[in-house]
Amino acid sequence: MPDSGPLGTSPPEQRPASPTAMPDAPTASAPDRQITPTARHFLAALHPPVTIPGPPTPPTSTAATAGLGAPDTAAVGSAVPGTSVAAALGSAVPDAPDTAAVGSAVPDTSVAAAFGSAVPDTPDAAGVGSALRRILRGPTGPGTSSLSLAGRYTPTVPDPVPPDPAEPAAGQAVPGLYYHPVPEPNPVRVEEVSRRIKAWAEDEVQLYPEEWEGQFDGFSVGRYMVACHPDAPTVDHLMLATRLMVAENAVDDCYCEDHGGSPVGLGGRLLLAHTALDHFHTTAQYTPAWHESLTSDAPRRAYRSAMDYFVRAATDSQADRFRHDMARLHMGYLAEAAWAQTEHVPEVWEYLAMRQFNNFRPCPTITDTVGGYELPADLHARPDMQRVIALAGNATTIVNDLYSYTKELNSPGRHLNLPVVIAEREQLSERDAYLKAVEVHNELQHAFEAAAADLAEACPLPSVLRFLKGVAAWVDGNHDWHRTNTYRYTLPDFW
Repeated sequence: MPDSGPLGTSPPEQRPASPTAMPDAPTASAPDRQITPTARHFLAALHPPVTIPGPPTPPTSTAATAGLGAPDTAAVGSAVPGTSVAAALGSAVPDAPDTAAVGSAVPDTSVAAAFGSAVPDTPDAAGVGSALRRILRGPTGPGTSSLSLAGRYTPTVPDPVPPDPAEPAAGQAVPGLYYHPVPEPNPVRVEEVSRRIKAWAEDEVQLYPEEWEGQFDGFSVGRYMVACHPDAPTVDHLMLATRLMVAENAVDDCYCEDHGGSPVGLGGRLLLAHTALDHFHTTAQYTPAWHESLTSDAPRRAYRSAMDYFVRAATDSQADRFRHDMARLHMGYLAEAAWAQTEHVPEVWEYLAMRQFNNFRPCPTITDTVGGYELPADLHARPDMQRVIALAGNATTIVNDLYSYTKELNSPGRHLNLPVVIAEREQLSERDAYLKAVEVHNELQHAFEAAAADLAEACPLPSVLRFLKGVAAWVDGNHDWHRTNTYRYTLPDFW
């Protein structure tokens, strides 16, 4: 493959720039406790009133007797119990959905109980709207502007005027899956991100041969990232996430999966690729050989370039957070590879433990960098924040297992996913195992939302609330991309 240039070459694009109207980053001072009602209802205010026709009701799984409960068909496409964004801001909208109906997706569990206590009845709409605006705009006053990442950037040309809303994309949701619909991503941003990422892939890092171009286009990464990061102030910010997403998929495809990947020797390949993210520090004699290795294959070129852009936009703690999350991801890859080499099918809990590492975690946890602000490291490290992040990553990864089920069955070799593992370990039919995997997802999704609501109430700092909002938006956008990407995914014929 052609060389992409020496280490440290400055990429031609400008650094991300935030408009002057970008809100200042949150202050660490204790907020007014009047925020508390909004903290309790903040999850209810995350999801705009978007209508997507619901799928047919699935048949009841015989696996329901295992104790997870039946799929929450009543809640498909519905918002979290409470108010919609429009209602929270004081607009005239229909009454909030029945919280009992949503809670019934996880019967007799602490998740359902936590949701009931974390999201009480709706307070006065005008008061909630006022508090919500205060939270989302961030702190104001002398000394607060220096806390924002936006001030670190030189302004660039703003995005074009938003167009009229696009027509909803095609695609059917998994029947019985608990999820939240999202508005159609801004088509102008989607087109621009798609144009830039393809130019980066082809011209800067020589990511793929010509015969893979159709697969790259079919990935629809522009739509993916615009849907997952609705608060990104500029396209430049969106590109931070988009390059990293493409680079991560290049490593997965070329090192682990069907484009030359193999479990044999994977650890060595991953470790050397990881040094493009977490630089190798050694003697002068051996440094040039390492520099040269970073251009030796497409995954390393992509990692090096994407990380170069990211570290120049992120704070040091944000960059180190990302490196840590990528080390988690690579460890998960290695566990799956070890099982593949020994043809071992793990227990269901073991598979889920592996998927807590081999999952989407590095993507939503950069939501603050992409949004142009920072969640301070001590708040990110809180155990309750770590639980929220883990549950979000776990739920979104099971979404991938469900939508990619038929794709993986039709691929060479045996691919582990949650329905396959449940079918083998719990001696269920393919259909019943798949339906039980839907139930597992729904319980994880409810647990994520309950944990986020509890954290919003316990620590209603503006940076915490905005970060939680960003993670929830990523979870919703990730599902929407899977649902609408009919190039990659088709549902099994179980209904």
